[in-house]
Amino acid sequence: MDYLIRDISLAEEGAKKISWVKSRMPILSGLEEEFKKEKPFKGLKITVSVHLEAKTAYLAKVLHAGGAHVRVTGSNPLSTQDAITAALVKDGLEVFAWYKATSEEYEMHIRRALEFGPDIIIDDGGDLVNLLHSDMIGLSGNILGGCEETTTGVIRLKALEKEGKLRFPMFAVNDADCKHLFDNRYGTGQSVWDGIMRTTNLNVAGKTVVVAGYGWCGKGVAARAKGLGARVIITEIDSVKAVEAVMDGFGVMPMEEAAPLGDFFITVTGCKNVIESKHFLKMKNGAILSNAGHFNVEIAMDQLEEKAVLKIDQRHNIIGYEMPSGRIINVLGEGRLVNLACADGHPAEIMDMSFSVQALCAKFIADEAEYLEKAVLPVPCEIDNFVAQRTLKSMGVKIDCLTSEQEEYLNSWKV
Repeated sequence: MDYLIRDISLAEEGAKKISWVKSRMPILSGLEEEFKKEKPFKGLKITVSVHLEAKTAYLAKVLHAGGAHVRVTGSNPLSTQDAITAALVKDGLEVFAWYKATSEEYEMHIRRALEFGPDIIIDDGGDLVNLLHSDMIGLSGNILGGCEETTTGVIRLKALEKEGKLRFPMFAVNDADCKHLFDNRYGTGQSVWDGIMRTTNLNVAGKTVVVAGYGWCGKGVAARAKGLGARVIITEIDSVKAVEAVMDGFGVMPMEEAAPLGDFFITVTGCKNVIESKHFLKMKNGAILSNAGHFNVEIAMDQLEEKAVLKIDQRHNIIGYEMPSGRIINVLGEGRLVNLACADGHPAEIMDMSFSVQALCAKFIADEAEYLEKAVLPVPCEIDNFVAQRTLKSMGVKIDCLTSEQEEYLNSWKV
């Protein structure tokens, strides 16, 4: 068995973390039992590149239980947990990742996870897809299909598809209702503030929070900030989303106007340089910046490094940058995903839904690969409905069903 991790002696600690989340992920647990019997991935190789913490580990174990030869790597150098990688190796999975990998190590880990020639990929942000369309393009012909977890990754996939360069089918898991409506909104909303509060140990009530971006993730972050007692300002480039933010009761203005007002700043846009030099110079002393978009480009860290006259190691995962005026701007988790660089990511129950969609899409690829076109594909509605029904059942919630008369009425043009 091949692997490259930091410390195998941490396996017991990691196993406890995985066991804890598994006990709160009933849908994925049910799929694991079904997969053990059916072996839908027998003879197939799967590469998983998702934030390597306990919930991702359990997804990888479920795929492994289904008969797959699984290789796992991270999708962010600061979100990998070394105890989790050790536990997975002990369970027979091949893992290539460690916490705080350098850029060179991070790319090497992804390459190692791909070099055995996977049939299916599970991607988070598009790093696997990027290599399979550039330096490792020779392996792309083996790919039956894959799944993409994030908004950022789907954007990159659609750009590839638009240029006619996408070399295999990819399911836009992020766009599934049982993913973005819950993971992006409730998962991001809770986990971002978990990361910020456990890292800073500061009060949120009465402070001004600036949220850049009012998509599903931004909605969740803003709602939780409001619930914590903060005044919330939204910055946006989309007129419709800006109107929505106003009607949801939030202030809306350009970042340049918000910069002097904010105590906390959270970027959730998927774009680059959302907060840059002209904003840094206007921020109040002690302002706290964090990012909840996939890549560490939303806060222009290169510009901040250039403007700063001094860097201060404030506490774990907080670096202070002293501006020429003497004011200090604090950045959490190096500007990387704050909910994973500074915390444990989304709640287990939320990821139970998202990762169940992932597992079922992977099974769909295994079953239907010959019929899939090389395109960015929507998640089949049957998968969304299955996950929603299982979720309701796990909650002990029942809903109504249409009568045959009602079904006929809804499918007719007659009144």
